[in-house]
Amino acid sequence: MGMGVAPLEAEDDVVSAINTTPLVDVMLVLLIIFLITIPVVIQTTPVELPKETNQPTQTKPENINIAVNKDGDVLWNTEHVDDKKLLERLKEVAVKQPQPEVHIRGDRNARYEFVGKVVFACQRAGILKIGFITEPPVRAAGTLR
Repeated sequence: MGMGVAPLEAEDDVVSAINTTPLVDVMLVLLIIFLITIPVVIQTTPVELPKETNQPTQTKPENINIAVNKDGDVLWNTEHVDDKKLLERLKEVAVKQPQPEVHIRGDRNARYEFVGKVVFACQRAGILKIGFITEPPVRAAGTLR
């Protein structure tokens, strides 16, 4: 019978070569998984986002300035008004021709609820033009956009 038997001392040698076949198999499987899942993950609805515009406010004497501070206090120009008085005053100016614009200045730290109440009061009074006054972002000198 022909059978090759290695000497017993050859079995004790350490194999120093790394078998890379399982590593390559795992890497190929991961590559396939990523290629399949990435298009699914980054699929979004195409939406045209508004561009930032900075139009200088044309302050007219008939414009109404309403400020909302961080505590929720509403100020008509510089006079403190409550919700009921705000609605009454807005109804008075809503019937004027041409109808004045309402400019809302909301504090950065004010809750949305406080500003939302003013917008809701404007809607109930029939105000057609509402604007939000903001400060433009600070840009470094010399940067173009």
